[in-house]
Amino acid sequence: MPDTSFAALVRAAAQRLADAGVTDPLVDAELLVGHVRGLRRGEVQAAVVRGDVMSDADAERLDALVTRRESREPLQHITGTAPFRHLELAVGPGVFVPRPETEMVVQHAIDALLHAPDPQPIGIDLGTGSGAIALAMATEVPHARIYAAELSPEAHAWASRNTADAENLMLVLADMADAFPELAGAASVVISNPPYVPDSAIPRDPEVRLFDPAMALYGGEDGLDLVRALSTNALRLLRPGGLLVIEHGELQGAEIRGILERDGWRAAATHRDLTLRDRATTAIRP
Repeated sequence: MPDTSFAALVRAAAQRLADAGVTDPLVDAELLVGHVRGLRRGEVQAAVVRGDVMSDADAERLDALVTRRESREPLQHITGTAPFRHLELAVGPGVFVPRPETEMVVQHAIDALLHAPDPQPIGIDLGTGSGAIALAMATEVPHARIYAAELSPEAHAWASRNTADAENLMLVLADMADAFPELAGAASVVISNPPYVPDSAIPRDPEVRLFDPAMALYGGEDGLDLVRALSTNALRLLRPGGLLVIEHGELQGAEIRGILERDGWRAAATHRDLTLRDRATTAIRP
């Protein structure tokens, strides 16, 4: 008779995921068990310690989910959700899964909105994907007015679902290069996590290479085509003294600062994430 204790199932799932090359197999195993049983990860760990047992039906369901994760389907596609700061976002095929490092990037925009002198400062998220950045700004700075643009119809559908209840957020289907012409000179913050992978730099991780939409990854020969378009549009959208925030790859900071400086931005600066990798560049609208 198979052992369907939480301890045995977590251990077996973690081993299968490790053999498949998953980066954090134990974490994913615990999260998958939690998804099957409607438990938080800490509750799964407690169940392991207590010696709790799962039903045969739940064990079979877990087996099917582990098989999907073994194929390197993203965990977030399997569970249907992705955490982002204080949010729980709906995600799935057709939308870029928000990353933990972006949680720090959006802090620059939130801080700028909180310190803006306007009673209802305007923040704009260009290329919003799942809506993670825009919704974080809207919920953490509730007196702000947030505008978000997404060009992909598939990603726009996910963003629409995630932001539907945010009364201070407007979402449109539009290109980041020319979105929101009616807001020219009005924004306090423009932020974007644009596609920045060079066309020839195919990501190593199967979760990214096989499941993240190409539109959200690739940014031209040097990866910076959308950054150039973003610089031009943000100059138009921001009021003097407004802040531009761009997320990018760890080796792109110097080149992005060069683009911004040539376009006339002031005080271009690159910031590191918690792993001490260059992650975001900010600049001030002259």
